[in-house]
Amino acid sequence: MEKRTTEALMKAYLSLQRVVGELYAEMDYAIETRKYSDASLLQSQADKLYEMVENLETVIAEQEE
Repeated sequence: MEKRTTEALMKAYLSLQRVVGELYAEMDYAIETRKYSDASLLQSQADKLYEMVENLETVIAEQEE
């Protein structure tokens, strides 16, 4: 794989990790303020993005071998 492609995947991976962390933090706040429907929505979206992060991590690791 081209270095530029690997760098793009890594950039996406790091960006998504940050977004996932922010969504989980907002979910925690929603729970603290008893906004459970918001918390549920935030968690479901964070979970979906987390799966994408895991997939990207696998792709990157396989390409580095």
